[in-house]
Amino acid sequence: MEINFNELVQDALALQADHAAIAEVSKIKFVEEFRKACEQNTCRRYNTNWMCPPAVGPIGELIAKVRKYKQGLLFQTVHQLARSLDYKGMLAAGVEHEKRFRKIIANIENKYPSLDMLPLNAGPCLYCPRCGYLDNEKCRFPDKAISSVEAHGIDVMNLEKVCGIPYYNGKNTVSYVALILFM
Repeated sequence: MEINFNELVQDALALQADHAAIAEVSKIKFVEEFRKACEQNTCRRYNTNWMCPPAVGPIGELIAKVRKYKQGLLFQTVHQLARSLDYKGMLAAGVEHEKRFRKIIANIENKYPSLDMLPLNAGPCLYCPRCGYLDNEKCRFPDKAISSVEAHGIDVMNLEKVCGIPYYNGKNTVSYVALILFM
């Protein structure tokens, strides 16, 4: 079945993505040093989640995995905050982004059930309230577990620029990005 990329973008927008575009994998800039932010535990998820470093795997393997795909749907959700450093607002916005992300994935899976895709989200996998990694257990839902664009070394700011999506969306906003890759 042929993928209708224009329809994927329109569907993402209809499902409350604020910006969406098709990204060519050949145009993705990888920066292995981004992984250092993970190692410095910037988001407080390092070594706590199967889909985050170090458990998700070496950066070189993740970059190679991304390069096997041809293109993808890049989308962004933008959320208003009460003030610029509204941490609770940022967390709530992340939860809302996750809901939209999962709806967009479900829509794609419904339209293209046999499509080989690699979904990457903003930040750590949040599918389970407590990741099995913390209890020395295997991932409970490997078909639902999602890693991040950051863990894969993708330069999100550059990719958004290449795709015509704004990185900055105004004062007192936070933006989250996801990338769903296709063969």
